[in-house]
Amino acid sequence: MNFGLIGLGRMGANMARRLARSGTRVTAFDPMADARAALDDESSVATVDSIAALLAALPAPRVVWLMVPAGEITQQVLDELTPQLLRGDIVVDGGNAFYKDTVRRAAAFAERDLSLVDAGVSGGVWGLKNGYGLMVGGPKEAVAKITPILQQLAPVADRGWVHCGASGSGHFAKMVHNGIEYGMMQALAEGLALMQAKREFDFDLAAVTEAWREGTVIRSWLLDLTAEFLQKDAGLESIAPQVADSGEGRWTALEAVELGVPAPVMSLALMMRFASQGHSDYANRLLAMMRKSFGGHAVKNE
Repeated sequence: MNFGLIGLGRMGANMARRLARSGTRVTAFDPMADARAALDDESSVATVDSIAALLAALPAPRVVWLMVPAGEITQQVLDELTPQLLRGDIVVDGGNAFYKDTVRRAAAFAERDLSLVDAGVSGGVWGLKNGYGLMVGGPKEAVAKITPILQQLAPVADRGWVHCGASGSGHFAKMVHNGIEYGMMQALAEGLALMQAKREFDFDLAAVTEAWREGTVIRSWLLDLTAEFLQKDAGLESIAPQVADSGEGRWTALEAVELGVPAPVMSLALMMRFASQGHSDYANRLLAMMRKSFGGHAVKNE
Protein backbone atom coordinates (compact mmCIF):
# COMPACT_ATOMS: atom_id res chain seq x y z
CA MET A 1 0.00 0.00 0.00
CA ASN A 2 1.18 3.55 -0.74
CA PHE A 3 0.80 6.18 1.89
CA GLY A 4 1.69 9.84 2.38
CA LEU A 5 2.79 11.37 5.66
CA ILE A 6 3.20 15.06 6.45
CA GLY A 7 5.11 15.88 9.64
CA LEU A 8 8.26 14.06 10.72
CA GLY A 9 8.59 15.05 14.35
CA ARG A 10 9.17 12.52 17.11
CA MET A 11 5.91 10.66 16.52
CA GLY A 12 5.56 11.18 12.79
CA ALA A 13 9.04 9.90 11.97
CA ASN A 14 8.58 6.79 14.07
CA MET A 15 5.18 6.14 12.50
CA ALA A 16 6.87 6.27 9.09
CA ARG A 17 9.47 3.77 10.29
CA ARG A 18 6.88 1.40 11.76
CA LEU A 19 4.80 1.44 8.57
CA ALA A 20 7.83 1.01 6.33
CA ARG A 21 9.04 -1.95 8.35
CA SER A 22 5.56 -3.48 8.04
CA GLY A 23 5.59 -3.37 4.26
CA THR A 24 3.98 -0.02 3.45
CA ARG A 25 5.64 2.31 0.99
CA VAL A 26 5.73 5.73 2.66
CA THR A 27 6.20 9.06 0.93
CA ALA A 28 6.94 11.67 3.58
CA PHE A 29 7.28 15.43 3.78
CA ASP A 30 8.51 17.81 6.44
CA PRO A 31 9.59 21.42 5.87
CA MET A 32 12.78 20.76 7.88
CA ALA A 33 15.55 19.18 5.82
CA ASP A 34 17.08 17.59 8.93
CA ALA A 35 13.82 15.80 9.70
CA ARG A 36 13.70 14.39 6.18
CA ALA A 37 17.35 13.34 6.28
CA ALA A 38 16.77 11.38 9.50
CA LEU A 39 14.79 8.85 7.44
CA ASP A 40 17.42 8.32 4.78
CA ASP A 41 18.26 4.90 6.22
CA GLU A 42 14.69 3.62 5.76
CA SER A 43 14.57 1.94 2.36
CA SER A 44 10.77 2.00 2.15
CA VAL A 45 10.49 5.70 3.00
CA ALA A 46 10.92 8.28 0.26
CA THR A 47 11.09 11.87 1.46
CA VAL A 48 10.12 14.84 -0.69
CA ASP A 49 10.58 18.58 -0.27
CA SER A 50 7.02 19.81 -0.86
CA ILE A 51 3.39 18.85 -0.43
CA ALA A 52 2.94 19.02 -4.20
CA ALA A 53 5.74 16.50 -4.69
CA LEU A 54 4.21 14.21 -2.09
CA LEU A 55 0.83 14.22 -3.83
CA ALA A 56 2.44 13.68 -7.23
CA ALA A 57 4.23 10.59 -5.92
CA LEU A 58 1.07 8.87 -4.69
CA PRO A 59 -1.39 6.91 -6.84
CA ALA A 60 -5.01 8.06 -6.72
CA PRO A 61 -7.07 7.91 -4.64
CA ARG A 62 -4.46 9.17 -2.20
CA VAL A 63 -4.18 8.71 1.56
CA VAL A 64 -2.32 11.49 3.35
CA TRP A 65 -1.79 11.43 7.12
CA LEU A 66 -0.97 14.66 8.96
CA MET A 67 1.20 14.52 12.08
CA VAL A 68 1.55 18.23 12.74
CA PRO A 69 0.74 20.32 15.83
CA ALA A 70 -2.93 21.11 16.36
CA GLY A 71 -4.21 24.62 15.78
CA GLU A 72 -2.75 27.15 13.39
CA ILE A 73 -0.16 24.82 11.87
CA THR A 74 -2.76 22.16 11.07
CA GLN A 75 -4.94 24.77 9.41
CA GLN A 76 -2.01 26.11 7.38
CA VAL A 77 -1.16 22.63 6.10
CA LEU A 78 -4.79 21.92 5.23
CA ASP A 79 -5.08 25.26 3.43
CA GLU A 80 -2.14 24.31 1.22
CA LEU A 81 -3.08 20.65 0.83
CA THR A 82 -6.83 20.79 0.20
CA PRO A 83 -6.85 22.67 -3.15
CA GLN A 84 -4.50 20.03 -4.55
CA LEU A 85 -6.65 17.05 -3.57
CA LEU A 86 -8.73 15.00 -6.00
CA ARG A 87 -12.15 13.46 -5.53
CA GLY A 88 -11.90 10.34 -3.39
CA ASP A 89 -8.71 11.35 -1.58
CA ILE A 90 -8.52 10.72 2.17
CA VAL A 91 -6.77 12.95 4.68
CA VAL A 92 -6.14 11.69 8.20
CA ASP A 93 -5.54 14.32 10.89
CA GLY A 94 -3.41 12.56 13.48
CA GLY A 95 -2.81 15.64 15.61
CA ASN A 96 -4.67 16.53 18.78
CA ALA A 97 -7.10 18.89 17.08
CA PHE A 98 -10.10 20.29 18.93
CA TYR A 99 -12.99 18.03 17.93
CA LYS A 100 -15.30 20.93 16.97
CA ASP A 101 -12.69 22.10 14.46
CA THR A 102 -12.60 18.56 13.09
CA VAL A 103 -16.38 18.40 12.68
CA ARG A 104 -16.31 21.68 10.76
CA ARG A 105 -13.41 20.59 8.56
CA ALA A 106 -14.95 17.20 7.82
CA ALA A 107 -18.16 18.84 6.59
CA ALA A 108 -16.16 21.07 4.25
CA PHE A 109 -14.28 18.02 2.93
CA ALA A 110 -17.51 16.11 2.30
CA GLU A 111 -18.84 18.96 0.16
CA ARG A 112 -15.90 18.35 -2.20
CA ASP A 113 -16.24 14.53 -2.23
CA LEU A 114 -13.16 14.26 -0.02
CA SER A 115 -12.85 12.39 3.28
CA LEU A 116 -11.33 13.65 6.50
CA VAL A 117 -10.60 11.04 9.15
CA ASP A 118 -9.64 12.18 12.64
CA ALA A 119 -7.21 9.95 14.51
CA GLY A 120 -6.27 10.45 18.12
CA VAL A 121 -2.83 8.87 18.46
CA SER A 122 -1.27 7.73 21.73
CA GLY A 123 2.07 6.06 22.27
CA GLY A 124 4.60 8.87 22.20
CA VAL A 125 8.23 7.98 21.68
CA TRP A 126 7.50 4.31 22.46
CA GLY A 127 5.15 3.82 19.54
CA LEU A 128 7.78 2.52 17.12
CA LYS A 129 8.51 -0.43 19.38
CA ASN A 130 5.17 -0.99 21.11
CA GLY A 131 2.65 0.30 18.58
CA TYR A 132 0.22 3.18 18.83
CA GLY A 133 -3.19 3.42 20.43
CA LEU A 134 -5.56 4.85 17.82
CA MET A 135 -8.98 6.44 18.28
CA VAL A 136 -10.50 7.10 14.87
CA GLY A 137 -13.53 9.07 13.73
CA GLY A 138 -14.97 9.61 10.28
CA PRO A 139 -16.95 7.97 7.47
CA LYS A 140 -17.05 4.18 7.58
CA GLU A 141 -15.95 3.87 3.97
CA ALA A 142 -12.85 6.01 4.51
CA VAL A 143 -11.92 4.21 7.72
CA ALA A 144 -12.30 0.86 5.95
CA LYS A 145 -9.83 1.98 3.27
CA ILE A 146 -7.17 2.98 5.82
CA THR A 147 -7.70 -0.06 8.04
CA PRO A 148 -4.47 -1.75 6.83
CA ILE A 149 -2.57 1.35 7.98
CA LEU A 150 -4.32 1.35 11.34
CA GLN A 151 -3.54 -2.34 11.81
CA GLN A 152 0.15 -1.79 11.14
CA LEU A 153 0.40 1.18 13.47
CA ALA A 154 -1.51 -0.50 16.32
CA PRO A 155 0.21 -2.81 18.84
CA VAL A 156 -1.49 -5.76 17.11
CA ALA A 157 -3.78 -5.84 14.10
CA ASP A 158 -7.02 -6.56 15.95
CA ARG A 159 -6.49 -4.58 19.16
CA GLY A 160 -5.37 -1.14 20.23
CA TRP A 161 -7.41 0.79 17.67
CA VAL A 162 -11.08 1.63 17.39
CA HIS A 163 -13.40 3.39 14.98
CA CYS A 164 -15.22 5.54 17.51
CA GLY A 165 -17.92 6.85 15.18
CA ALA A 166 -18.72 10.02 13.26
CA SER A 167 -16.26 12.77 12.37
CA GLY A 168 -14.78 14.36 15.49
CA SER A 169 -15.34 11.34 17.70
CA GLY A 170 -11.73 10.18 17.43
CA HIS A 171 -10.37 13.53 18.55
CA PHE A 172 -13.01 13.74 21.29
CA ALA A 173 -11.95 10.31 22.60
CA LYS A 174 -8.29 11.37 22.55
CA MET A 175 -9.18 14.57 24.40
CA VAL A 176 -10.84 12.56 27.18
CA HIS A 177 -7.96 10.05 27.15
CA ASN A 178 -5.53 12.89 27.84
CA GLY A 179 -7.74 14.27 30.60
CA ILE A 180 -7.67 10.85 32.28
CA GLU A 181 -3.91 10.81 31.81
CA TYR A 182 -3.66 14.11 33.71
CA GLY A 183 -5.60 12.64 36.63
CA MET A 184 -3.56 9.44 36.77
CA MET A 185 -0.29 11.36 36.69
CA GLN A 186 -1.46 13.70 39.45
CA ALA A 187 -2.55 10.83 41.70
CA LEU A 188 0.80 9.04 41.35
CA ALA A 189 2.73 12.27 41.90
CA GLU A 190 0.77 13.19 45.04
CA GLY A 191 1.07 9.73 46.55
CA LEU A 192 4.81 9.51 45.99
CA ALA A 193 5.32 13.06 47.27
CA LEU A 194 3.46 12.09 50.45
CA MET A 195 5.76 9.12 50.97
CA GLN A 196 8.85 11.20 50.22
CA ALA A 197 7.77 13.69 52.90
CA LYS A 198 7.49 10.95 55.58
CA ARG A 199 11.17 11.24 56.44
CA GLU A 200 11.24 8.89 59.42
CA PHE A 201 10.35 5.92 57.22
CA ASP A 202 13.06 6.74 54.68
CA PHE A 203 11.09 5.16 51.84
CA ASP A 204 13.01 3.84 48.87
CA LEU A 205 10.55 5.13 46.30
CA ALA A 206 12.24 3.26 43.48
CA ALA A 207 11.76 -0.02 45.37
CA VAL A 208 8.16 0.80 46.30
CA THR A 209 7.13 1.68 42.77
CA GLU A 210 8.90 -1.41 41.46
CA ALA A 211 6.90 -3.56 43.91
CA TRP A 212 3.65 -1.83 42.92
CA ARG A 213 4.21 -2.93 39.31
CA GLU A 214 3.37 -6.54 40.17
CA GLY A 215 -0.05 -7.66 41.34
CA THR A 216 -1.40 -4.30 42.54
CA VAL A 217 -4.52 -2.57 41.32
CA ILE A 218 -2.54 0.54 40.31
CA ARG A 219 -0.10 -1.27 38.04
CA SER A 220 0.10 0.49 34.68
CA TRP A 221 2.48 1.59 31.95
CA LEU A 222 2.62 5.00 33.62
CA LEU A 223 3.76 3.31 36.83
CA ASP A 224 6.32 1.30 34.84
CA LEU A 225 7.82 4.49 33.43
CA THR A 226 7.82 6.14 36.88
CA ALA A 227 9.59 3.18 38.46
CA GLU A 228 12.17 3.23 35.69
CA PHE A 229 13.20 6.87 36.11
CA LEU A 230 13.15 6.65 39.92
CA GLN A 231 15.67 3.81 39.70
CA LYS A 232 18.03 6.24 37.97
CA ASP A 233 17.32 9.37 40.03
CA ALA A 234 14.91 9.20 42.96
CA GLY A 235 15.71 12.70 44.21
CA LEU A 236 14.98 14.56 40.98
CA GLU A 237 16.82 17.62 42.33
CA SER A 238 17.86 18.73 38.84
CA ILE A 239 14.28 18.72 37.52
CA ALA A 240 12.43 22.04 37.53
CA PRO A 241 9.04 21.73 39.30
CA GLN A 242 7.11 22.97 36.28
CA VAL A 243 4.64 20.92 34.27
CA ALA A 244 3.39 22.12 30.90
CA ASP A 245 -0.20 21.64 29.83
CA SER A 246 -1.50 21.11 26.33
CA GLY A 247 -4.84 21.93 24.80
CA GLU A 248 -6.49 18.58 25.49
CA GLY A 249 -6.56 19.02 29.27
CA ARG A 250 -8.16 22.45 28.97
CA TRP A 251 -10.66 21.24 26.38
CA THR A 252 -11.63 18.30 28.61
CA ALA A 253 -12.35 20.58 31.56
CA LEU A 254 -14.33 23.00 29.40
CA GLU A 255 -16.31 20.16 27.83
CA ALA A 256 -17.21 18.87 31.29
CA VAL A 257 -18.62 22.30 32.13
CA GLU A 258 -20.49 22.50 28.83
CA LEU A 259 -22.05 19.06 29.28
CA GLY A 260 -22.67 19.49 33.01
CA VAL A 261 -20.71 16.32 33.77
CA PRO A 262 -18.65 16.44 36.98
CA ALA A 263 -14.96 15.86 36.26
CA PRO A 264 -13.22 17.14 39.42
CA VAL A 265 -10.10 14.95 39.22
CA MET A 266 -9.20 15.85 35.65
CA SER A 267 -10.03 19.51 36.22
CA LEU A 268 -8.00 19.74 39.42
CA ALA A 269 -5.04 18.03 37.77
CA LEU A 270 -5.14 20.76 35.12
CA MET A 271 -5.27 23.45 37.81
CA MET A 272 -2.22 21.93 39.50
CA ARG A 273 -0.31 22.22 36.23
CA PHE A 274 -1.24 25.89 36.08
CA ALA A 275 0.04 26.26 39.64
CA SER A 276 3.37 24.64 38.74
CA GLN A 277 3.83 27.21 35.98
CA GLY A 278 3.75 30.09 38.45
CA HIS A 279 0.17 31.13 37.78
CA SER A 280 -0.67 30.85 41.48
CA ASP A 281 2.19 33.08 42.63
CA TYR A 282 0.18 36.28 42.85
CA ALA A 283 -2.70 34.56 44.63
CA ASN A 284 -0.26 33.11 47.15
CA ARG A 285 1.21 36.57 47.77
CA LEU A 286 -2.30 37.87 48.39
CA LEU A 287 -2.94 35.04 50.85
CA ALA A 288 0.26 35.83 52.72
CA MET A 289 -0.71 39.49 53.02
CA MET A 290 -4.26 38.67 54.13
CA ARG A 291 -2.84 36.48 56.88
CA LYS A 292 -0.54 39.29 57.95
CA SER A 293 -3.35 41.82 57.87
CA PHE A 294 -5.83 39.98 60.11
CA GLY A 295 -3.45 37.98 62.28
CA GLY A 296 -0.17 39.86 62.26
CA HIS A 297 1.61 36.85 60.81
CA ALA A 298 5.04 37.45 59.33
CA VAL A 299 5.60 37.25 55.60
CA LYS A 300 8.72 36.15 53.79
CA ASN A 301 10.32 38.49 51.32
CA GLU A 302 12.04 37.26 48.18
